[in-house]
Amino acid sequence: MSIDKEFLNRFINVTEKAAIGAYKFIGKKDKIAADQAAVDPMRSELNKIDMNGKIVIGEGEMDEAPMLYIGEEVGTKKGEFLDIALDPLEGTNLVANNLPNSFSMLAIAEKGNLFGAPDTYMEKIAIGANMEKNLLDLDNSVEKNIKILADAKNKKPDELTACLLKRDRHNKIIEALNNLKVKIKFISDGDVLGAISVIDPSSPVDIYLGIGGGPEGVLAAAALSCLGGQLQTRLILNEEEKNRARKQGINDFNKKYNIDEMVRGDVMFCASAVTNGELLSGIIDEKNTFKVSTYALHKDINISKKVVNIHQK
Repeated sequence: MSIDKEFLNRFINVTEKAAIGAYKFIGKKDKIAADQAAVDPMRSELNKIDMNGKIVIGEGEMDEAPMLYIGEEVGTKKGEFLDIALDPLEGTNLVANNLPNSFSMLAIAEKGNLFGAPDTYMEKIAIGANMEKNLLDLDNSVEKNIKILADAKNKKPDELTACLLKRDRHNKIIEALNNLKVKIKFISDGDVLGAISVIDPSSPVDIYLGIGGGPEGVLAAAALSCLGGQLQTRLILNEEEKNRARKQGINDFNKKYNIDEMVRGDVMFCASAVTNGELLSGIIDEKNTFKVSTYALHKDINISKKVVNIHQK
């Protein structure tokens, strides 16, 4: 069953209002204030929508996130039952320091159709569309995955570009990529956009890999599901996190999740840009209005569009 297409514009408005909230803190070196400024309008706008919404990916669990926590119910309690994954501000550091590629984003699926990942680290490997299903595997070496991908794309390894977060934990991956002469695109933050870049026609990225956030993995899965991309993930959990995962029904801590296990059925995805970036222009502050750009996807309706909306101050 498809999600009512009328919801898409409502959810675009939600991420755009959150992005405007965060915009006011660009370059102010206060990532906590920027995040809160996105959370408040996002929650307010979600509660205006006629739906029985439940947050499965949020700002944390109830005891650590006063608003938009995992399990919180949003909407008017009338209408469709929907699961929501959200990140009011993907790239809090980017906004605080006036750096590119910060977004407000969310994904929506029917009840029970989004993977409820705990707020932990997650291994990820993502590639684009039109390749054999589940082509790559997290248990393969970097070398093996690159060879498989190069063969599938009829390229040499040195013609591929890999994207990953610039973190010390990725040093072995970086060494392997360098040995294969694979080009590397480093990102400082913005885990979701990094994964989505594998399917952006304007991006040179062929593969996204490494360790990032679990919630960001679900948001990336939603977008890639709409666009036909591939993603495989695995949670990285310490003992405390395993206990939290059990509460969410996760008992196999070594399980690898392919994209169709993370996102089932129809899904919508919206990402509104706060600062300028490769995918979208950031918010433009005009005299009496804000101009906001959003990337919006709806899987079943086959919608993939970039829209610009004007909001009165």
